[in-house]
Amino acid sequence: MISLALLAVTLAFAVSRPRNWPEAVVAVPAAALAIATGRVTPDHAWSETKDLLPVVGFLAAILLLAQLCADEGLFKAAGDAVARICHGSPTRMLGGVFAVAAGITAVLSLDATVVLLTPVVFATAARIGARPRPHVYASAHLANSASLLLPVSNLTNLLALTASGLTFTRFAGLMALPWLVAIGVEYLVFRRYFADDLAAPAHAPDEAEPTGVPVFTLTVLALTLAGFAVTSFAGIEPVWAALAGAVVLGVRALARRDSTPGELLRSANLPFCLFVLALGVIVKAVVDNGLGDLIGHVLPGGSSLPALLAVTAIAALLANLINNLPATLALLPAVAPAGPGPVLAALIGVNVGPNLTYVGSLATLLWRRIVHAHGTEPELGDFTRLGLLTVPATLVLSTTALWAGIQLLG
Repeated sequence: MISLALLAVTLAFAVSRPRNWPEAVVAVPAAALAIATGRVTPDHAWSETKDLLPVVGFLAAILLLAQLCADEGLFKAAGDAVARICHGSPTRMLGGVFAVAAGITAVLSLDATVVLLTPVVFATAARIGARPRPHVYASAHLANSASLLLPVSNLTNLLALTASGLTFTRFAGLMALPWLVAIGVEYLVFRRYFADDLAAPAHAPDEAEPTGVPVFTLTVLALTLAGFAVTSFAGIEPVWAALAGAVVLGVRALARRDSTPGELLRSANLPFCLFVLALGVIVKAVVDNGLGDLIGHVLPGGSSLPALLAVTAIAALLANLINNLPATLALLPAVAPAGPGPVLAALIGVNVGPNLTYVGSLATLLWRRIVHAHGTEPELGDFTRLGLLTVPATLVLSTTALWAGIQLLG
């Protein structure tokens, strides 16, 4: 009970973040208390921390890389391109937002979509006089659903990559079809659900000085993405490829005086990285004191389609109960021995499932704050109805697509 209480308090603080205090303010003392009370041994705590260090290092590097891309104008250029291509059509704009959000989520992680793209979506909608609701909700949903493709798209993916034993390219190959299916389901539901908003009159954007395409930044991004594949084949942690890309853009920003060392350090969000490490220790305590046995008893064995669907459903339920990151940490030890199929099925559950509730994903909670800062309050009814319309169908169809891919690719 002590370990569950520590997890509950930690997650409650992370959800509310009073006075904008970092999540680590409660998570670190909670992890220390779990060790002090014997809920987790120091050896187990250190082992969990050591396993998470490369993942957390990657998180810091990719957050820094995403912020540098934003500073170089990449996100604004994407918004300008969508505004020009849609020709004043909210429906075309929705398609453009889906494409941009899916791409940014896949390459720069869901945090980049939530933190850096959402404000651009607001600005682009205002530029053509469109109602922002469909497009802003799309950034929240795709931050979760479109994070299935690459190991670097989500912190949960990096954890799953390590547990699955797959290479970067093998992971992407197996998740490509589930990723496309998830985006397709979301798009069809959004078109229908927001039909009135999309039919509202809008106008072509005013002629303005177009934002130049940051060619250098795009080149660094492409090389970084290639580096992820190369490091995977070489057995090297992807953090080094992400760090290389961040260093190149960071040195350039410092040389041009576009940023300062302090700003770069803040972009890496080290307090959040510390929170993830502490959360790993707390979840380890919960797993060691009963949750691990319960999960092992409930999860089915094998990689048949019914087994994968069951794993996905359990993962989605757990993500909405205790948040997707703790759910991933708790599930992986149980599903990893069964092979990559169940690991990836669990990943579909913890990535897509959080679109059902606000608390399922830290990214969704962050999205709420950003939307609120733009003078809009997300409607719980809209969010829940969208979740009910998209999540069950996406879970079933994406998992079926995963199973089909495993049968075809072996």
